[in-house]
Amino acid sequence: MNSAQDVLALLERRLASFTPELKKAAAAMLEEQTAIGVSSARQMAKLAFVKPNTMVRLAKELGFKGYDDLRGLFQEDIRRGQLGGGFEDRARWLQSLSRKGELGQLYADLANVSIKNIETTLAATNQVEMQAAARTLHQAKKRYMLGVGINHALAESFCYLADMASMPIEPIPRFGSLAIDDLAHAATDDVLIAITFKPYRREVVTAVEQARRQNLKIIGISDSPASPIVLGADHGFVVDTETPQFYTSIVATMALLETLMAFVIAEAEDDVITEIEAFHERRHRLGIYMGEKNS
Repeated sequence: MNSAQDVLALLERRLASFTPELKKAAAAMLEEQTAIGVSSARQMAKLAFVKPNTMVRLAKELGFKGYDDLRGLFQEDIRRGQLGGGFEDRARWLQSLSRKGELGQLYADLANVSIKNIETTLAATNQVEMQAAARTLHQAKKRYMLGVGINHALAESFCYLADMASMPIEPIPRFGSLAIDDLAHAATDDVLIAITFKPYRREVVTAVEQARRQNLKIIGISDSPASPIVLGADHGFVVDTETPQFYTSIVATMALLETLMAFVIAEAEDDVITEIEAFHERRHRLGIYMGEKNS
């Protein structure tokens, strides 16, 4: 068997043929699917009201050497986000790695997944669409950027770089405000950049829907082509967010935004470079930077 879903499908097929005790154990696994990867045989047995050895026997009935081998398959699917485990399930899995002294493997997984996320995202991104999005930003009368939660810092960073290049972007929501209120006076010559990942933030989706009703241009960045902010967007970008962590990986999103900013600068007039140089020259003059001028 190659995945947790294979195990669950086999459990469903064989459930009726199991002894009463094995049937209780199997039912618990079917009902508490995400618990398997983060629970010991004793913990799962408690959920099923059976003895721990029953969980071991069930694993062997399914073709595994023992319960730990079965659990490993579910852990892998939780890590890859292929099983419906929430943030709390991944957090428990991380703690279990630490208790077993397996953080070296976690470090390797994090490095590999981070690199893969960037590679797959940029490889799948259309260069022509990236250039078109940059031009849309240049042509806009006003620009807004919406990122909340884990994406808030990404939005603020992108707006900071845009301001440096004299292409102001307003990060929303403003303090004490709502995104839909900040867009109340936006017009058809304006553009909204929005970011959200599963589980999609309601205020971001609502703001994008409002922006569409006001005929704004939409640049949507999300983790699926079926995302409500990518579907119907003028420019939609899908990023890979896979992670062994309990929170969504944002390394590929940052790489995509840095690429978009590079295209913005490339599409700009020559005086933008002068503006950037003046920005840094002013900071050196005011003593904001330490050390040599170009350090």
